[in-house]
Amino acid sequence: MVQRYSPAFIHALTRQLFEAVRAPRHVADAIAESLVEANLKGHDSHGILRIAGYLESYQNRGRYPEDEPTFEERGLRTGTCDGAGGSGLYIAKIATERAIEKAKELETYQMVVENNGHIGRLGAYAEIAAKAGCIGIITTGSGGAGRGRILPFGGAKPALGTNPMAIGVPTGDESPFIIDYATSAIAAGKMFFAETQGKDLKEGCIVDKEGRPSVKVQDYYDGGNLLAFGKHKGYGMSLVVVLLGALSGGFDLKERSAGGCLIQIMDVEAFTPLSDYQQGVRAFLDSVKDVPPAAGFDQVLVPGDPEFIARKDRLVNGIEVWDMTIDEIKEWAEKLDVSWDEDSIEASDRARYA
Repeated sequence: MVQRYSPAFIHALTRQLFEAVRAPRHVADAIAESLVEANLKGHDSHGILRIAGYLESYQNRGRYPEDEPTFEERGLRTGTCDGAGGSGLYIAKIATERAIEKAKELETYQMVVENNGHIGRLGAYAEIAAKAGCIGIITTGSGGAGRGRILPFGGAKPALGTNPMAIGVPTGDESPFIIDYATSAIAAGKMFFAETQGKDLKEGCIVDKEGRPSVKVQDYYDGGNLLAFGKHKGYGMSLVVVLLGALSGGFDLKERSAGGCLIQIMDVEAFTPLSDYQQGVRAFLDSVKDVPPAAGFDQVLVPGDPEFIARKDRLVNGIEVWDMTIDEIKEWAEKLDVSWDEDSIEASDRARYA
């Protein structure tokens, strides 16, 4: 079963839950915004179904999101963000905003991000860059023999993480061009979401512990592995994500592993007038969308459109939440003495999602 909740209520509830595990107000707000926006934009795999896992991590594994990140300049256009073990959703947001500020000053800027929790939906940070008039590229990943749950192309044992990447390009309107995907055939969070719905996966996403193709989520949990998208092409991109992140110095020669997170920002104005570029981008993308749709399709879309369409709908009609997720969140609310009551919604919450 599924129920609908207003984004303002979910935001207020999420903020209170994270404040209850010692997150400062502004950090809890950033976490809530990240999760709710993921749901609003149709990426339920990175939305509030993550709440229980994040809360458990913070409370039971000593990872508390109260510390602010610190920054160190490596060179003229390069730097490092140390997340101090805090919330990845907050750290990545602050790091992206810092990289944008530096790019506006220096034309381009690259920053590696270290020592932080899971950073969630990468497209959120690409969108921050695009809306600031920049092109943003964000990658995060890891790998090494026996690590992760993704098989290298032609391999029988895992060696890679899901290793996602995102790219944002400004369009001058409310629907920036956003590419955001894992280099695995399906993101791990989408398996969690399929499980909450009791659905099978599409073919070509996973194999069971014997290496046989499967569509059953349980086969993954029982020792199966994910596949890279596009066979050798996705596998190659997965390796690229690892090598870019390893600019942080993220190599372990003893374990022969590597990984890290890299944020790259380019200020469009450093290359060409922003207004001209955005006008050209929108005209080009619209020309692609004007192509007649193929059989079985209503229209041609470009990256960023599905999120824009989903957000408009869900702001009006609310966010669908499946019973498994509701039960998990209610259990935590009871444990942390957080009220499941719409009285907790503040005026700022309503205004945010008006």
